Amino acid sequence: MSNQKVCLVIGAGDATGGAVAKRFAREGFTVCVTRRTLDKLQPLLDQIHHAGGVAHGFASDARKEDEVISLVEHIESNVGPIAVLVFNIGANSPNSILTETARRYTKMWEMACLAGFLNGREVAKRMVTRVYGSDRSTNGISPIGTIIFTGATASLRGSANFAGFSGGKMALRGLAQSMARELGPMGIHVAHTIIDGAIDTEFIRTLFPERYALKDQGGILNPDHIADAYWMLHQQPRDAWTHELDLRPYMEKF
Repeated sequence: MSNQKVCLVIGAGDATGGAVAKRFAREGFTVCVTRRTLDKLQPLLDQIHHAGGVAHGFASDARKEDEVISLVEHIESNVGPIAVLVFNIGANSPNSILTETARRYTKMWEMACLAGFLNGREVAKRMVTRVYGSDRSTNGISPIGTIIFTGATASLRGSANFAGFSGGKMALRGLAQSMARELGPMGIHVAHTIIDGAIDTEFIRTLFPERYALKDQGGILNPDHIADAYWMLHQQPRDAWTHELDLRPYMEKF
């Protein structure tokens, strides 16, 4: 196994996840990125390689425990120690509570929260074991890793037609808080970001053209600027860690 530090991005899509992967690759990290289908990762991998970075792509369903365990074990054994985990799965699928189904609701919770638990647990176990071995009773002296969970407006409030999404994202926020309190003394920085606003994506450009028209006014979030904030979180000293960071365009309502 290489000693090269690894940044693992779960849910490296065309916006935030991909931008975070490119940002950490630019800083010298070996980047491991996942989506459910490998072919969708190829453009991102090509961009990172073209810029001189190192990246590996993996097809993985973040909701399935056996796949998560296998993924983390493979990276730790064959690529390098995971120093940063960014969990970036969305799960946004609005629907009226009057027509919502148990299957859809459960799937959104699995994507938004259960997957965060599985990936966060497996990476945290490796981070802690590298420093303490089997003895975890002694507090860490310096930071040993960073885990960042991507949240949304729904992490704070449940809007109409977003019962499933807000339920999953609020649960993810609680998970992040619990992990931060337990793992912080061991040297693991756990942060939760609230991305409050539309992001510059094809989805917004196509389905919400009136919102996308605000781009030139700084009215939607630039994924590269979100990635800069994630890099800042990883760089923070232990005596001034941010647990929760909200990012929104200046015109977005609180």
